[in-house]
Amino acid sequence: MARIAGVDLPRTKRVEIGLTYIFGIGQVRSKGILKDAGVSPDVRVKDLSEDDVRKISRVIEEQGGVEGDLRKEVSMNIKRLMEIGCYRGMRHRRALPVRGQRTRTNARTRKGPRKGAVAKKKVVV
Repeated sequence: MARIAGVDLPRTKRVEIGLTYIFGIGQVRSKGILKDAGVSPDVRVKDLSEDDVRKISRVIEEQGGVEGDLRKEVSMNIKRLMEIGCYRGMRHRRALPVRGQRTRTNARTRKGPRKGAVAKKKVVV
């Protein structure tokens, strides 16, 4: 089982795809890492040798910015936006869409489930 940057990679997938399970590594960066490490992207994760895993880990460490460090940096950036009170920070604080999407309809993922209309009580005369 290959464990890189604190993440267990899926054994049956190709290394090129398996590396994308690490936060901060997409397909393009994965291909670049494998090219720098000199590992074939067609090899399955279960067929990687310990030497290959070490090469890949070394390249990832050199490039930096994956998993915990990257998550911490992103959360600190969001916290900074909220502290300075800019528009994007206010949208984060109110749990609304940040990038200009409409909110009159849709935006349910960000806003959560609908709050139903509360019916008024009838007054007895």
